[in-house]
Amino acid sequence: MTELTKRSATHLQVEHLSVSFQTDGDPVRAVKRVSFKVQPGEILAIVGESGSGKTVSTRAMVGLLPDTATVEGSAKLDETELIGLHGEAMRRIRGDRIAMIFQEPGTALDPVRTVGWQICESLLVHRKMSKKDAMARAVELLDLVGIPDPEQRVNSYPHQMSGGQKQRVMIAMALSCDPEVLVADEPTTALDVTVQAQILDLLHDLREKIGMAIILITHNMGVVADLADRVAVMFRGELVEEGTAEEIFYRPQHPYTKHLLSAVPHLGHERPARMDEIAAPAIGATKVLEIKDLDVRFPGHVGSPPVHAVAGVSLDLYEHEILALVGESGSGKTTLGRCAVGLQVPTGGEITALGLDIRHAHAREMRDFHRRVGFVFQDPAASLNPRLSVGACISEPMRIHKVGTKAERRDRAAELLEAVELPADYVDRYPHELSGGQRQRVSLARALIMSPELVVADEPTSALDVSVQARVLEVFVRLQHKMGFACLFITHDLAVVDMLADRIAVMQSGRIVELGTDDEILRHPSMEYTQALLAAVPRPDPHEQAALRDQRRALRAATKE
Repeated sequence: MTELTKRSATHLQVEHLSVSFQTDGDPVRAVKRVSFKVQPGEILAIVGESGSGKTVSTRAMVGLLPDTATVEGSAKLDETELIGLHGEAMRRIRGDRIAMIFQEPGTALDPVRTVGWQICESLLVHRKMSKKDAMARAVELLDLVGIPDPEQRVNSYPHQMSGGQKQRVMIAMALSCDPEVLVADEPTTALDVTVQAQILDLLHDLREKIGMAIILITHNMGVVADLADRVAVMFRGELVEEGTAEEIFYRPQHPYTKHLLSAVPHLGHERPARMDEIAAPAIGATKVLEIKDLDVRFPGHVGSPPVHAVAGVSLDLYEHEILALVGESGSGKTTLGRCAVGLQVPTGGEITALGLDIRHAHAREMRDFHRRVGFVFQDPAASLNPRLSVGACISEPMRIHKVGTKAERRDRAAELLEAVELPADYVDRYPHELSGGQRQRVSLARALIMSPELVVADEPTSALDVSVQARVLEVFVRLQHKMGFACLFITHDLAVVDMLADRIAVMQSGRIVELGTDDEILRHPSMEYTQALLAAVPRPDPHEQAALRDQRRALRAATKE
């Protein structure tokens, strides 16, 4: 660690922080007298279930809660009290001395501004740079976080980037002014494992070079094992345990901490007994999805060639099968999944799904087809209608296809909410009242509302904390076995794939480079790209992860030489 890290003075100190929200009924206490401190150069991980108060407690410090929130307690940055700070005084702190990486980049980025302009904005306000210098710095930051062709992509709009690329843009924005404290709210959720490893190394390097304090909010215990010096565990708004990373991982004291660690999926370990107890139907010989020579090209910028998103992919999916599609962000996974259910028009190739020729089907045929499929979108905040209640969002496919009465649709929505581990009375809530992980479960419930024969799940557990993820995956597998639907499971989490996939297809640059059973791909990969993916997966063990980090650094040093 740097000399700055060894200072005894506390850089950020939170004492007895409480947050409550005014509702139509009684106030809801989201955070209850939470206290923690972060010293210069230290990384504190705050972990806990979705809705435990992790994000609320950090947003309270920088004045990012709605007017319905009441904040009590203290949060001091050196000698500056942050609670109660408003207007210009808070703006001088926020973005400059304290920066935040938000959980959902799709909603945090301005859709009508280029990503370069959005990175430049903080530099123009806080550093008084010229536009030319600010743009040069933006290109440098995009390159730093692993965006390919940064000179070109600096002029791109958010909708032209994949979910993982948008997350990297958010990280670049947060780092633009070299903040003293970085609040990273799920900074690697949407990233594939190789880029995740790069970002983790980047955050390590920033801590060591400039002594930046980091508050890491995450449900990924592998990321915690890689980054954290200390870990604070939150449960139902309270901080129930705090200690060094080694103390939390190897000697947890609180029952909730033990439960949290037991739910973490471990790549290469045997599937949990509860998953093996679920009787799986035999994979049938009937093809539910058949893709031949699929080709998808997107127009490039003026003067630039088209983007070849999917290049000559052929793939089969059989009834009762879970086929996992893995690969780096931008490799074409989501595009392929959208083509499979008619949400994206391909440039060439053939797609037959549930016996229907998707490319040449008429509108009425597609309407009937969509009754038989479900799709779990990657960004639940963008896919749920904010003007509809949760129950209405879930039952919307039933309403569109004129299935059931209003009461029956409500009952079915409540039933699916309970299936994904949410209370049935959430049918009357609205999406903005739920946490990111809760919205993801609502999205999963909506995909299953019509008892589909084919489900395309695009990162269905990416926003879930580990304990809920384990339960949702179990529920997902039970429902898949009970309902018998075939599933194309798109994810970057190889540990999750290891728990549920029958076969795995690995995508790179729009092509499938390896295809086989889970045992063949995860334990005996033949392609270097697949081996690199597996090597980059963070392990939920500080000692094991430290060894992997040293290996990555040694490999980078050897490459530079």
